[in-house]
Amino acid sequence: QICLSLVRLLFYLAHSPLGSIVLLDFQPRQFVMVDGNLKVTDMDDASTEELSCKEDNDCTLDFPTKSFPLKCSVVGKCEGINEKKNLFNAYRYFFTYLLPHSAPPALRPFLSDILNATGDLRYGINETLEAFEKVLHLYKSGLYLQKRPLHLKDYISLKGFRTVEGDYKCWPSYSHLGCLLSVHSAEEAAAICNSQSQCQSFTVTQRRTWTGRPLASFQSSPTDLIPDANAVVYIKRSASSGERL
Repeated sequence: QICLSLVRLLFYLAHSPLGSIVLLDFQPRQFVMVDGNLKVTDMDDASTEELSCKEDNDCTLDFPTKSFPLKCSVVGKCEGINEKKNLFNAYRYFFTYLLPHSAPPALRPFLSDILNATGDLRYGINETLEAFEKVLHLYKSGLYLQKRPLHLKDYISLKGFRTVEGDYKCWPSYSHLGCLLSVHSAEEAAAICNSQSQCQSFTVTQRRTWTGRPLASFQSSPTDLIPDANAVVYIKRSASSGERL
């Protein structure tokens, strides 16, 4: 969510009515989340000026660990330097820390492609936004889910109940108190539970993430049931001891 919101912001800055805007003091502390969208808190160090040049050799974009040769345009400006500077800063301050860990395994290769392409500046902001929107579509639609054996048949369902969060922890989790993950469906939740040896039950609630996906709470053992008209508890038919429930 943070990376996508940042890319949308940089897309606007690259195509603003004032021209391509560069954030000269590009640091995480310069941004804040407001209603799920990333905002710039300080525009004092923003500029529409692009580096003047006479030849391509005047247009090297330097960072502490990398340098990128750019083209000198016919009007004597380093072509796309503001956009590329913003994008590489997004890569080194945000993408490298957030993208490798922020999606289901099936989507991580797509995010790795974005990470590598922006790290080498092979993508501009247009291509980067398009790639992010593609991943978002796959994530929201569930199209990333590969055809696999149905796991939900291994569970009994109890509608109108939920369980309290226990001592079973997982990563990443929306709650530090337990294992709370977003899923596309109860079937995906069952596949996740089956992939974790300690998991014996899960609850699908009406709570939604920013993409509209429901949240599921996973448990290492069935706990006390609490009436909840908006939840469904799924319990493995066979406990780890092999006994039928």
